Amino acid sequence: MLPAAAPRAAFLASLRALIALALPIAGVSVGMMLMGVVETLIVGHVSPVALAAVALGHLYFFVVLVFGTGVLSTLDPLIAQGLGANDQSQVTLAVQRGVLISLALSAAAVLFYLPAGAVLRWLGQPIEVVPAAEAFVHASIAGAPPFLLYFVFGRSLNAMQRPRAVVVTVVAANVVNALLCAALTLGWYGMPRLGVVGAAWSGTLSRWFMAGTLLWLGRRELLPRLKPFRSESTDLRALWRMFTLGAPLGATAMLEFGIFATIALMVGRFGTVAVAGHQVAINITSFTFMVPMGISGATSVLVGQAVGRDDLSAARRAAGAGLALGTCCMLATSALYVLMPRQLSGLYTPDPGVLAMAASLLPISGVFQLFDGAQVVCVGALRGLGDTRAPMWINMIGFWAFGMPISLLLGFRLGLGPVGLWWGFVGGLGAVAVLLMLRLRSRLERGVVRVRVDEQA
Repeated sequence: MLPAAAPRAAFLASLRALIALALPIAGVSVGMMLMGVVETLIVGHVSPVALAAVALGHLYFFVVLVFGTGVLSTLDPLIAQGLGANDQSQVTLAVQRGVLISLALSAAAVLFYLPAGAVLRWLGQPIEVVPAAEAFVHASIAGAPPFLLYFVFGRSLNAMQRPRAVVVTVVAANVVNALLCAALTLGWYGMPRLGVVGAAWSGTLSRWFMAGTLLWLGRRELLPRLKPFRSESTDLRALWRMFTLGAPLGATAMLEFGIFATIALMVGRFGTVAVAGHQVAINITSFTFMVPMGISGATSVLVGQAVGRDDLSAARRAAGAGLALGTCCMLATSALYVLMPRQLSGLYTPDPGVLAMAASLLPISGVFQLFDGAQVVCVGALRGLGDTRAPMWINMIGFWAFGMPISLLLGFRLGLGPVGLWWGFVGGLGAVAVLLMLRLRSRLERGVVRVRVDEQA
């Protein structure tokens, strides 16, 4: 029988490995979010209408991309488990099929983006905001393909535990995006002052820069996986199995994103100032959420590699380390939101109405982020195990059957407005976190099985 110190030492080793991988992945996630933060900071000094337009435009644009990134998250178990089992063919085919699926999803996205104005008007958004939001979406369309390609390249490098190129790319992209956004939105450096449309074009150009730069910097790892392009990669049955494996992940991401998007649309019924204040608060919250998101990605990789090695104990340790680290990080950010809501909101806008709205919402975020950190790490661990369907159903139950009724009751029936709508986040995320932890515990008690898409269905 092992001495008591042995399991503790093994757990600490797993925690160290997790931190080593999670730091760059979380840094990349924060860097990606920082691009949106800088954009919001710049647009926030144009006008509340411009800020609200960018909020709605971003919301509409990323609905499809959230589904796409969810589908492509199936790269985590396929690549990590393939590496754990030393199955190089599985790794190569996963990367090549990821590129094909990303291009197909980008083409399909255009059909959703074109009627943006009509959809936003049908959803009852402020009439003065819709034209600018529609223009933002249309100017962002060309940024969809490089965004999903960047996601494929970055996810692949992370699963290979080679995140350096991703980190460098995101740092460079933040500089490029900040300069372009200031130039095109505010008319700096002699450029035309394009306002909301300028912010959209800066994002589009930055996404092309990111995809190209990451492919170049990660060429040693990526090009051998992309060249030569193998005929098996175009096997429609295998592509369909990979898509269907990832589709529940896409649906899960959309269910979570959808609850936030729906609440944002409901906030729009309370006017432009409410939308702008909501945008500030959700932008701050999303920024710090990138840390547990990065921990989730690292957890998925380490769990997946353990599955590939058929090492159940290592999978359990990686999942436990991820939950511990994610919870600690969220405790720190929660305290910040409760103690400094006005100071943080004041970085975004001088408008007193927008500032007051954002400051009233941030302390609520301090509560629900505790649950949010736990649930996203659980999703990552389950993804590493190849369990993609259960999180979808759990998100549907927690967010839509439990959280949404709370939002509707408090926000409209009891007259609490945006504050009441946000308390629904707390209920929904709490339910999701508890159910996901129970699911993860159950899966880790059963044993581990590799995921394969090239087998006959």
